[in-house]
Amino acid sequence: MFHKLDAVVRRFDTLTERLGDPTLYDRAKELRETNTERSNLEPIVLKYKEYKKTVADIEGNKDIIHNEKDEDMRELAKEELSELEKSLPIIEQELKLLLLPKDPNDDRNVIIEIRAGAGGDEAGIFVGDVWRMYKNYFNAKGWRAEVVSISEGDVGIKELIANVSGDKVYSKMKYESGVHRVQRVPATETQGRVHTSTITVAIMPEADEVDDVVLDMNEIRIDIYRSGGAGGQSVNTADSAVRLTHMPTGIVIAMQDERSQLKNKDKAFKILKTKIYDLRVQEAQAKEAATRKGLVGTGDRSERIRTYNYPQGRISDHRINFTIYNLPNFMNGDIDEVIDALIAHNQAILLQGAEE
Repeated sequence: MFHKLDAVVRRFDTLTERLGDPTLYDRAKELRETNTERSNLEPIVLKYKEYKKTVADIEGNKDIIHNEKDEDMRELAKEELSELEKSLPIIEQELKLLLLPKDPNDDRNVIIEIRAGAGGDEAGIFVGDVWRMYKNYFNAKGWRAEVVSISEGDVGIKELIANVSGDKVYSKMKYESGVHRVQRVPATETQGRVHTSTITVAIMPEADEVDDVVLDMNEIRIDIYRSGGAGGQSVNTADSAVRLTHMPTGIVIAMQDERSQLKNKDKAFKILKTKIYDLRVQEAQAKEAATRKGLVGTGDRSERIRTYNYPQGRISDHRINFTIYNLPNFMNGDIDEVIDALIAHNQAILLQGAEE
């Protein structure tokens, strides 16, 4: 472990020196990559410095205990030594976690797609509830959310697509992909019976505009058509709606939220690139999860991951058998307890693999 840590420190120093080169600021891509890599290494370097200082302080206090003639000084050294020896294993564990392989997508923004599943109107209502839950969570994190496309039903929302940007969004949100099940008495239910409905959530790391996906325009069919509307003056009379069909994957993206055909096309291509990139990510994550039993993957979007039981005020995450009873707070965006439990579970599996 210490050989790795020394190598990290050397790399951190190299990157710091590189940032002192004024010509680097003329190369935007290289500057961004250098800054990102350095900021990712900084927590490891700081924790390693803390570890080395703690080790040095332990040796210093041992020296005082064995060689100091002043009894009061020896007693103080014994007290400090006890505290330092308790903290050292904790720091070592934190270092091991920091050295775990990092998901290369953790720093990315995401595109979130929420769709109504089984349950009719109640599923559409729950899409709106979950979207409000996520918006509150994003606000608490200081992230920015922008709705890219929304399709409303007679009651509730059929489908919503949004872009979420901020600090390490994917690192937290990636665990939300899958089927979310709700059990409650719908507003439309007159007999007071509990119904079960489902929605699907897809969290996709946003594709880099330049590097991640290069599209072959010969593989994309572009259809331009007139946007639908509610009637009267709100109907768009120009052919501004855009539908992209990516023939190799069968992915279809339809966009009509903007009055401008160009804006709709830009949005559609951004989502198409992200979906193609997401397919690659899912494949890689499915392989990794298959090699490490118990690792929570995000590749299977058909997996039922969570149940929201309103009569019992319960949220259960089925992947790690984790249940809490604070549904009202959870639906108000206080979801970190579950996300942190999923992160801790994955870290434990990865640590076990690293030590075997």
